[in-house]
Amino acid sequence: MELLFVVLIGVLVGLAGRVTLPKHELTGVVLLPALGGVAAAVVWVALTWARMRWDGGWIWAVTIAAAVIAVALAGILLARARHRADEALFDRIARGG
Repeated sequence: MELLFVVLIGVLVGLAGRVTLPKHELTGVVLLPALGGVAAAVVWVALTWARMRWDGGWIWAVTIAAAVIAVALAGILLARARHRADEALFDRIARGG
């Protein structure tokens, strides 16, 4: 049951990242929420395998922090790469190629 809550929190972190990160229109609608949910689930499972108790506060804090970091890094790096690719395509088309 806790894994479901963790995935939901990760998706909400991804939605918040989708709204707040710059150039969010370049990352797609579903990518960041899905990434947040997957990152939170993977970290949660890894921490439970490492014998962290699910009712402790640290497992929740580490999992949410990892989801925030994953969403922020992916959002920034993907938007930057997409912007560079779009600029290169525009330059190629403008030159008639």
